[in-house]
Amino acid sequence: MRKYVALLRGINVGGHARIAMKDLRELFGALGFDEVQTYLQSGNVVFADPAGAAPGEVRERIEKRLADGLGVPAAVLLRTGESLGRTVTAGPYADRADDPTGLHVTFLAETPAPGQAAALRTPPGETAEFTLLGDEIHLHVPGGYGRTKLNNAFIERRLGITATTRNWRTVKALHGMAS
Repeated sequence: MRKYVALLRGINVGGHARIAMKDLRELFGALGFDEVQTYLQSGNVVFADPAGAAPGEVRERIEKRLADGLGVPAAVLLRTGESLGRTVTAGPYADRADDPTGLHVTFLAETPAPGQAAALRTPPGETAEFTLLGDEIHLHVPGGYGRTKLNNAFIERRLGITATTRNWRTVKALHGMAS
């Protein structure tokens, strides 16, 4: 049985698209998923799919139920426990984890084409660094994520791809829950 992590974009951020985590767990249970757990109040759901459906089908079912059942249209990015393990292992800035608040991963809905990837450049005067690895962007933001121009909105505009960002501590916790 495959374990997934659903990263819901824009849930419970700044008072927008608020969903109680209890309601989110119930929604996932009603979809037939097992071992449903939420992490924090920001749209992170770990679950198992006993039916073994294709990831695209799983994502579509969740998005439809969120919109129809809770009235919250939200993009869902799926990862497996294995893929989060690769994320943690590949983290190019993990050696800077003495300040984990400066480490983040932006998860992308798809891998950017070379032309899209070329459009992603560090803005002038920015102290943050990024590394694009497939369908993820690893960020080292020494001044704090709240101050960087390399935020989720910037990345989505530049790439034209849906994205959602999690801090390093959350990425590691979700990997542990899904492993």
